[in-house]
Amino acid sequence: MTTEENIISELSAKFNYLSGKITIQRPRRIYLEVGLENFLEVFDYIVKKLGFSHLCTITGLDEAQNLGFIYHLAKAPGLLINLKTSVLKENPVLKSVMEYFPSAEIYERELVDLFGAKVEGLPQGHRYPLTDDWPKEQFPLRKDWKLAEHKK
Repeated sequence: MTTEENIISELSAKFNYLSGKITIQRPRRIYLEVGLENFLEVFDYIVKKLGFSHLCTITGLDEAQNLGFIYHLAKAPGLLINLKTSVLKENPVLKSVMEYFPSAEIYERELVDLFGAKVEGLPQGHRYPLTDDWPKEQFPLRKDWKLAEHKK
C-alpha cells in the first residue's frame, strides 16, 4: 500500500463520514472534502497525528451559493493534502487556524478581503491585500462582483 493509500485508510477509519470523500489526485496529492461542522476535527488530526506541518496556502472559491476554502497542507517528502470545506455565501463564517499556523493570518485576511469571509479568531488588523480605503462589502473575487460597483 502506498503512503497516500495508508493516509486515506487511516482517515476513513478515524472519521467514517469521510468515506468516499478522499481521493488521490496523482502521486503525493490527496484531496478530501469535509463539512464545516467537522472541519477543525479533521484539520487537527491531519496536522497533529499525520504530521502535515506546513500550511502552503488557503485557496478561496466562489461556488455560486457557497464559498469553498481549500487548505493546502504539506509534509516531507513532498506529500500534499488539500482539505476543502464550504460555507453558505450568505453567512460565510469559519474559524481561524492561526493556533496551528500563525502564518495563516495573511491567507485568512485574503479570504476576508477578497471573498467576504468572516474568520472567527482572526485578530483585528489592516486589510490585505486590498487597501484600507477599499469600499466595504466589495469582494472582487466573488463571481457576482462587478468592476463598475467599485467607485471611490
